[in-house]
Amino acid sequence: YQIYNSIFITLPFDEITNTGALLPLFSEVCDAGYTEGMDPTEIVDSFFKRYQDDPNEEERNDLLFRFIQYIERQVVLFDAVEDASFPEVNNMHGRGTLRNIKEEAEEKHRTKELRSYLEVFKVRPVLTAHPTQFYPGSVLGIITDLALAIEQDDLLKIKKLLAQLGKTPFIKKEKPTPYDEAVSLIWYLENVFYNAGAKIYSYLQKNVFKGQGPENQIIEVGFWPGGDRDGNPFVTTDITLRTAERLRSTVLKSYYRDIRVLKRRLTFREVEELVSEIELKIYESIYVPAAEAKIDLEEFTKRLHDIRLSLITKHKSLFLEEIDDLINKTKLFGFYFATLDIRQDSRIHHQVFSKIVSHFKGRADSPLPDDYEERSEEEKIAILGSVRGTVHPKSFKDEMVERTLGSIYAMKTIQQNNGEKGCDRYVISNNQTVLNVMELFAMVRLCNWEQPSVDIVPLFETITDLAVAHKVMRTLYEDTNYAAHIERRGKKQVIMLGFSDGTKDGGYLMANWSIYKAKETLTEVSREFDIDVVFFDGRGGPPARGGGNTHKFYSSFGPNIENNEVQLTIQGQTISSNFGTPESCQYNLEQLLSSGIRSRVFSEEVLPLSKKDRETMEKLADLSYLKYSAFKADPKFLPYLEKMSTLRYYAQTNIGSRPAKRGGAKELRFEDLRAIPFVGSWSQLKQNVPGFYGVGSALKQFEDSGELDKVRSLYKNSSFFKVLIENSMMSLTKSFFGLTAYMRDDPEFGEFWEGIYQEYTLSKKLQLEVSGYSQLMEEEPAGKASIQVRESIVKPL
Repeated sequence: YQIYNSIFITLPFDEITNTGALLPLFSEVCDAGYTEGMDPTEIVDSFFKRYQDDPNEEERNDLLFRFIQYIERQVVLFDAVEDASFPEVNNMHGRGTLRNIKEEAEEKHRTKELRSYLEVFKVRPVLTAHPTQFYPGSVLGIITDLALAIEQDDLLKIKKLLAQLGKTPFIKKEKPTPYDEAVSLIWYLENVFYNAGAKIYSYLQKNVFKGQGPENQIIEVGFWPGGDRDGNPFVTTDITLRTAERLRSTVLKSYYRDIRVLKRRLTFREVEELVSEIELKIYESIYVPAAEAKIDLEEFTKRLHDIRLSLITKHKSLFLEEIDDLINKTKLFGFYFATLDIRQDSRIHHQVFSKIVSHFKGRADSPLPDDYEERSEEEKIAILGSVRGTVHPKSFKDEMVERTLGSIYAMKTIQQNNGEKGCDRYVISNNQTVLNVMELFAMVRLCNWEQPSVDIVPLFETITDLAVAHKVMRTLYEDTNYAAHIERRGKKQVIMLGFSDGTKDGGYLMANWSIYKAKETLTEVSREFDIDVVFFDGRGGPPARGGGNTHKFYSSFGPNIENNEVQLTIQGQTISSNFGTPESCQYNLEQLLSSGIRSRVFSEEVLPLSKKDRETMEKLADLSYLKYSAFKADPKFLPYLEKMSTLRYYAQTNIGSRPAKRGGAKELRFEDLRAIPFVGSWSQLKQNVPGFYGVGSALKQFEDSGELDKVRSLYKNSSFFKVLIENSMMSLTKSFFGLTAYMRDDPEFGEFWEGIYQEYTLSKKLQLEVSGYSQLMEEEPAGKASIQVRESIVKPL
């Protein structure tokens, strides 16, 4: 990084003479200034006094803005260096990879169990368009090209790309539309997931199944841009349909490119004609609506199997691997590429349903009784489960009713065009009650869809909702109409659990523990009704959003938690950092696969929590929740975020299509805060509060009562708790209180800042004591080194 950075800062850009020379000096002044306890303003002033000849305000601002431009690009350069070195930093055949799992299964005579589990187990990363992807598409392209040039040590190309980087603007002039976000993420499907997913599938086919399977898809990709309506008024039915069509045409283009390559090899009699025929049909299907396509998935796969059979029987199996690779891609991506999820808030659904009730009141064709609103909850549930009829979106003048019903009709259209898997899930965010699920269930059926091929997915987010989730599901499982729906859906129920809003609501420890317990109780009640429950986790990049070391987290589940599928959201910058290159995508998908395999095939490695350890965890979560709740209730909490952090600026940036907060209220309310600006503001302050606040105080109470050994025992025995502490350490490592130390003297917020700093210090000290480490992230040297270099780059920023 230092070598390429020195090339970058000496490039002769116009109008920025000496900026490259002055930035390293400014970095030194920052380091020295923070060491001496100076605040940011004093550091900047001391730099200008030392290295500039009395510049006026405009000259100062110009230079500082140029520093910002340079530092932004230095981060891009480091991203490219990390991408290029990924296979060296991460052992592509080490622990957690499929090769490692295969060899371990052979050594322990578990290959049969491994095959059996892989016939039911799936991983579904769901790409979301949350606005943490700051880089425009042009910059992402430079990162890709730069990583390749660094890998090849092509200095001339590196210099040219760095010059391009210096000239390419980072600022987006307009907010992206949801469709723009969808197109940006489809790039990853086409250029990364398409090949990485097939490579993994082919490896398992050859090395675990010896060519005879698997029948199971194993890897599915989910997609939210264009379908996620929660808090985003800009997602329309038209955008949903356009996104699905773009997904279909992009996967067809990918197949077409592969067929073109195959055509150069399969030049044999009979085979050549078959290849030419499907090449033409795929090409003619790319740019026309699905209804006018010249070939469907069934015919396409049949033709590929015909070619395969001909190669085996008549042509000595030449190029069989290449045709198998394409067949495997059709198994993984169909004609839909990724499953488009629809999502909306339960409160919106309730408003919409109330307007449907009012619309039909007193009419002979009403699908609902006129006194519906006066009925008890039990009666309403029974009515909603058996409702019949057809409601048309255009019958309503209300835009929200039209859009909500329109999205259900869009699901039907997408299933007709792209196949059922193109769009077969509807997520209800902020799900609190049985009624929330049944209102959506009724609306789906009222869209002329008596037996809907749709999974209804409740999302439980707050601590309160997580605590009653199993009761809600029990009532649903006992309901005759909903039970019949689950039966038709293969006796499978997907339940989503929200990390970010859980953390915002209850703090780090309580959110994670509440989700763990909810998974246990939901597993228990689902097993009782013989229903295969699948957990879909709303996890993000930083630990505060449920991120951190995801693979270790999933492998830490014991037998009390169903784990036949790993489903999680991959958000914003995490997509480019963890799945941005074929190597990193393959590695991280393999790690997710192996985490599920390890918790089942090698289940003796993961023991359930003992009664003693469970009591310790419960008490830690309660103590931490008390501390965090008091912090959140402090009258200074929201004003501090509004006045001292970057919170109010998120709405003014053009990094995402979604508004920065829910609702239209002018004054800021805690419940309206979206998780991204909330977590992002703490992150920009370098006070990663949602990733550690309350942990230190909870540990201190155990220390004060002489019971810290109980926590050490929990850390030693529970891989779940160990991962929680290690992820919290990552949040602490990324914190830097020197940046905001000046707030200590602020008349309004000095005491509030001091409280945060004390909790940080306490959390750091006691986490080290519990883990036995001498420094944070001691067992993750590569991750720690990455954070340290990044922090040194952005310190002047």
